[in-house]
Amino acid sequence: MIRPILQLGNASLRKKSSPVRDFESDDLARLIEDLSDTLEDAKKRFGYGRGIAAPQIAELKRVVFIDTPSFRSPLINPEVTRVSDATIEVWDSCFSFDVEFFVLVDRHCSIRIEYRDLKGNKQVLDAESALSELVQHEIDHLDGVLATDRMKDEIKIMMRSEWEKTFKS
Repeated sequence: MIRPILQLGNASLRKKSSPVRDFESDDLARLIEDLSDTLEDAKKRFGYGRGIAAPQIAELKRVVFIDTPSFRSPLINPEVTRVSDATIEVWDSCFSFDVEFFVLVDRHCSIRIEYRDLKGNKQVLDAESALSELVQHEIDHLDGVLATDRMKDEIKIMMRSEWEKTFKS
């Protein structure tokens, strides 16, 4: 089911999410399906999108859904266990901003994530470059952190129309 995406200013986006404890729950399977459906809908509406976090659809659970050409999976109870010293500078946006503006942030070039799959089995993901910055963005949502909190400088913000003129080809 496609769910509404909470927008910047909604207090729920600032709350810390609770770990998933029951992997047999129909609610968990439904949440993951709703995240997938909502992400697909958002991609169609905005022309962008690679991931979504449960808090964005008003579910304070530690679940994100990633859908890229190289990796498609829910990450349940993800935990960053390693980060590179090296960072990359990226223009970041969010469905919770209606992808109307981008902010300049630093993210680690590579990270290691330990997470659970739908059956509760422990998995490990070594992510680099675009996947690394995406997973960092989505995990931030689970802790009530938004891309605007990570802006390099207060003036490093760009409207979508300007970002498209500058970076999209």
